[in-house]
Amino acid sequence: MTTALAAAAATSAVAPSVSFICNGLTALSLRPPSPSPAASFPGLSIRCARVGGVEIPNKKRIEYSLQYIHGIGRNRAREILFSLNMENKITKELSEEELITIRDEVSKYMIEGDLRRFNGLAIRRLKEIQCYRGIRHIQGLPCRGQRTKNNCRTLKGKRVAIAGKKKAPR
Repeated sequence: MTTALAAAAATSAVAPSVSFICNGLTALSLRPPSPSPAASFPGLSIRCARVGGVEIPNKKRIEYSLQYIHGIGRNRAREILFSLNMENKITKELSEEELITIRDEVSKYMIEGDLRRFNGLAIRRLKEIQCYRGIRHIQGLPCRGQRTKNNCRTLKGKRVAIAGKKKAPR
């Protein structure tokens, strides 16, 4: 059967549709792949904008689309648009030249992998020198002065019940 598949693969480049009969019982037919939606509709083109190594959403305004990049928030996105004197269009309406200028402007900032690496190294340094903030990072507790009696469940994790401890009767 594998020789039939190899032969079919070899002849598929020659003939658009090829059929084989193996052992007189099974038939193997190869057809060309169905045309893509873009080929059947000439006006349709699927395009994805990539800025800073991230695919940003096409259906949102560029100010909000830029915020999908790690390291770009609301203020920095507005700052980028202001420095380029660009209006806040929907991302799919941007021309290729506008996308190139946005990419150039975004590349001036520390984003994505570089920013994550920088923050990780800073936290690792705090842990190594055993300062207060480093110890709080090691213990998984908040390190910026928040109270821990009632809240900070995202850092401390799920509550653990203590066996034998009962609430006082009212």
